[in-house]
Amino acid sequence: MSFKTIILAAGKGTRMKSKKAKVLHEVCGKPMVNHIIDVSKLAGSKETIVITGHMKDEVLKALDNDIKIAEQKERLGTGHAVMMCKDFINDDDKIMILCGDTPLLNEETLKNLLDYHNKNSYKATVLTCIVENSNGYGRIIRDDKNNLLKIVEQKDASMEELLVKEINSGIYIFDGLDLKIALDKIDNNNAQGEYYLTDTLELIKNDGKSVGAFSGALIEEIMGVNSKLDLSKANEIMRRKINENHMLEGVIIVDTTSTYIDLDVKIGMDTIIEPNVILKGNTVIGDDCIIGANSKIIDSRISDDVKIENSTVLESNIDSNTTVGPYAYIRPNCNIGKNVKIGDFVEVKNSNIDDNTKASHLTYIGDANLGKGINLGCGVVFVNYDGKNKFRTTVEDNSFIGCNTNLIAPVKVEENSYIAAGSTITDDVPKNNLAIARARQVNKDNWKKN
Repeated sequence: MSFKTIILAAGKGTRMKSKKAKVLHEVCGKPMVNHIIDVSKLAGSKETIVITGHMKDEVLKALDNDIKIAEQKERLGTGHAVMMCKDFINDDDKIMILCGDTPLLNEETLKNLLDYHNKNSYKATVLTCIVENSNGYGRIIRDDKNNLLKIVEQKDASMEELLVKEINSGIYIFDGLDLKIALDKIDNNNAQGEYYLTDTLELIKNDGKSVGAFSGALIEEIMGVNSKLDLSKANEIMRRKINENHMLEGVIIVDTTSTYIDLDVKIGMDTIIEPNVILKGNTVIGDDCIIGANSKIIDSRISDDVKIENSTVLESNIDSNTTVGPYAYIRPNCNIGKNVKIGDFVEVKNSNIDDNTKASHLTYIGDANLGKGINLGCGVVFVNYDGKNKFRTTVEDNSFIGCNTNLIAPVKVEENSYIAAGSTITDDVPKNNLAIARARQVNKDNWKKN
């Protein structure tokens, strides 16, 4: 027996009003379809099949190589979509069917659904939810013994059936053989002219086999994201859960309503996250850090005891006890060492900065390798671009670069060197040297007469 998952992701999602496939819209930094894939794996699924259709090529780009693909070329309903997967379904499989636009699903809910299905030896089980407002959902109709009788879509429901508060989540688990037999029997004789997956449950029942309905979901879990408004609500719900989980693990979040943390971000204990912080992608932050207000960090690794104040860090690494900002900009591919100071209005790009080096203010460091214990004065510019190509600059340990210096790459400043303020350096500077590259001062008498 193998537990497999089929994810319905072929729809156009016209209500989303977007040039992007609906299932690719992100919730807390991850496409919705990938949330569903991840939660199914956490629930124990060993194989995932995604049914594509609208914007198939774009959806495929978002999926890992281990995901199998089926294509629904004509959108003729959920039952028709699952028909496209019949070659993946073995007789002894347990097949869970999920929707690609329900990113808030909980792994425990899916585990409980599978457990309920197996313990009761059902051939098919639907996950249900009790709600106050059931408008728009298929209704769960039970018999006088509380067993599942049928599922009725809203457009096909009678007035009495419309009053039912138990709804279909659109999530099912089937025994493989029974699902295949039922798929061969369903038709599209309904108001929509579609092949409903829900009809398979009634067909399995009519064969004298048991079908269950497990009322084990919360409404926010099964909320389909069909519009930009729904997308905003889903992000809000997931963001709240992410922030709560971090705080339970020892992170201090000053204002949860203004803190935006993606799902895969990791944060150490006693780190303080101030208001209006955005942490995205695969960012990892160590213990005892302070991430100051209005900072943004994307796909970066921040070690322990780092302070980042009102700054941006992109795809870079910052080692322990370093301070960044305010108003600093760390661009991709930077490696910044321990006890480094990157001060206000300093920009760093594609550079390596070793321990105990300081760039306190108003400096651009691009395509450079800086050693230990270097001091960069105010207004230093690493001139790395000649209009066609970019070149690197090397500054070795314990050098001092005076204010308003231009280092014209490619150039090397060897260890223990000094460069006088206001210099433009075009040649290598040997170690222990003082380099002065500026015109001699000339004073003009009587330049301004009274």
